[in-house]
Amino acid sequence: MLRCKYRCVGQTSSGIGVVDKSVTILAAVAAAPRTLAALVEATGLPRATAHRLAVALEAHRLIGRDVEGRFVVGARLGEFAAALPDPLVSAASPVLVWVRDECGESAQLYRRDGSERVCVAAAERSTGLRTTVPVGSRLPLTAGSGAQVLCAWDPALAETYFNARLLAEVRRRGWAQSVAQREAGVASVSAPVRSISGDVVAAISISGPIERLGRTPGQRFAPVLVAGARRIASALSP
Repeated sequence: MLRCKYRCVGQTSSGIGVVDKSVTILAAVAAAPRTLAALVEATGLPRATAHRLAVALEAHRLIGRDVEGRFVVGARLGEFAAALPDPLVSAASPVLVWVRDECGESAQLYRRDGSERVCVAAAERSTGLRTTVPVGSRLPLTAGSGAQVLCAWDPALAETYFNARLLAEVRRRGWAQSVAQREAGVASVSAPVRSISGDVVAAISISGPIERLGRTPGQRFAPVLVAGARRIASALSP
């Protein structure tokens, strides 16, 4: 721990005072918006030092001001965070390739965003007739096996989308299927991807023409999708 006059509980000393003090300020404003007086109280820094460093951090957009003029986390920290690899996508990418190769069909990973689902990762079939869902595609939650999965374990969504009996069956089986539900001639199978806490955070899917997947694609492909979902969940575990 740091041995210093200012408050830096839980932080490790770098041996460079100005860096350690700046990190202390960032931690303080991350915890709550701070006036200069509150910042001094939270950090234990001299008023002149706290002001000088806060203004310098503000110039670099690492700290900002709210409508009341208090110091808050700056927009640039969010930009840095957005540039970090998405753990879910990183964990899912090799699994999607495995699912694609096992099933012989294009594989996708969907995450819910409001009333839509977004394709955040995909592994496309390289040859033959295929259904392409580009990464970034936004689809409604009203159709498709991926939408069924994302709605089935969320009570609020289950009351809004699909038939209650259908979603109850999805929960019972642990996977969903659709045939010409979202698009004519296309079938799909999906399984829920769960977080460490057990919440459904995404849906892993395959999709392809009905003539290849058949009218009951879940019987054939669901075991691979469920195994793939478990692989992703395992990769997300610490």
